Amino acid sequence: MPAVLTPHSRNIALVVAAAMFAQLLDGVIIVTALPQMARDFQVGTLEMSIGVTIYMLAVTICIPASAWLSDTFGARRVFLVAIAAFTVASVACALAQNLPQFVVARALQGVGGAVLFPVGRILVLRSAQKSEIVAAIGLTVWPALFAPVLGPALGGFFTEFASWRWNFWINIPLGVVTCLLVLLIIPADREVRRRPFDGVGFVLTAITLASLLYGFDALVQQTLPVWAGVALLGVAVIAGTAAVIWLLRGEHPLIDLRTLRIPTFAATDARAGVLIRIGINATPFLLPLMFQVGFGLDAFRAGGLVVAYFLGNLAMKTITTPTLKMFGFRSLLVVNGLLAGLSTAACGLLGPETAYPVVIAVLVIAGATRSMQFTALATLAFADVDADRRSSATTISAMSQQLSAVFGVAVAAGCLTLAQFWHGTPVLGLAEFHAALMVMGALVGFASLYFLVLTRTAGAELSGHRRSA
Repeated sequence: MPAVLTPHSRNIALVVAAAMFAQLLDGVIIVTALPQMARDFQVGTLEMSIGVTIYMLAVTICIPASAWLSDTFGARRVFLVAIAAFTVASVACALAQNLPQFVVARALQGVGGAVLFPVGRILVLRSAQKSEIVAAIGLTVWPALFAPVLGPALGGFFTEFASWRWNFWINIPLGVVTCLLVLLIIPADREVRRRPFDGVGFVLTAITLASLLYGFDALVQQTLPVWAGVALLGVAVIAGTAAVIWLLRGEHPLIDLRTLRIPTFAATDARAGVLIRIGINATPFLLPLMFQVGFGLDAFRAGGLVVAYFLGNLAMKTITTPTLKMFGFRSLLVVNGLLAGLSTAACGLLGPETAYPVVIAVLVIAGATRSMQFTALATLAFADVDADRRSSATTISAMSQQLSAVFGVAVAAGCLTLAQFWHGTPVLGLAEFHAALMVMGALVGFASLYFLVLTRTAGAELSGHRRSA
């Protein structure tokens, strides 16, 4: 069994990863630029948060249509158009002169970005042999690992030394180069599978996801009255129930929910995998804040510590494939998941008095186990998905990961608020961050035990692990 990708498959995976990185980066890069943007647009800083929210909602609403677009017009063609649309929208963001113009541009940027993840994953799966999927998916996972860590720091750098507009100008050369690489490297679509567009399914799914994400986020962040947040969650439940019924009964459903009957896919993208990603996605949000608020470090030194977390992610990439081959998916997801949970909880034991070598060691281990778990989850999801269901599988996976990313930050913020209330303190302190990290670590560790229900040979065709059940 080959241990590495063929040059052709590797190049396709790298092109897709580059496009996905730009899309994920833009979801978080403007966070540190919001105060300066608010001054330029002559609005309040809190009003500028709509620039983050509208992007998130546009991505969420448009993801369900990606499978139909890919099947109907071809994955390569759709991917190319999405990159072009994302790049043009980035220009509009950079040129915006007021908040309404910026909001419209960000929404259009989110529409283009929504398609990049699921359709890019389709291109990677289409080009890779079964034995190459672990390595190929591994290359496309790193954007989700690094973008949340690098985004705020990079955005702060551009804002401090140039202008917040450079957070968007940078997408122009990236978009042009990526489009050229797609044309040169990714083969043209050989066949398409035209089917009617499920408009009812799209509307019901979009209402469900938008209401769920915005309602939950608003409830935790207190950006809306409690009754409004609860009402949005109620809408999500009603619309979601109707969407499931429609998609299961429809002749040409927008998303094939029967994919969730595949045990390995359901485990990674609908059950334990969702909880694990929520806990893991909370960490890059909590750590920089803890280092500044709890440790009293400035932004530069806090960012320096987060780099150690980043290096842990990077270091694990070289040993993921051989580790999977040696132990198999089930053992790795359980044991590494427990280690990821313990190391996340261990971050909740750090303090300003902790020796720096100890802090760095804990961060590196937390980053490394996070990387391993993300890659294993993303790969096992497609172990038993046949070619006919890959479009729906990638769409469901993208929806799951989008939900997990938003829920991770929202749940972490909620834990901080509850811990502050429990401790009766007027402002956030180190104790609140410790409590939140402990909760996230417990969530990751306990959720990982679910994978014990899988057989020992689950995903063996991908991992190369041949131990008998």
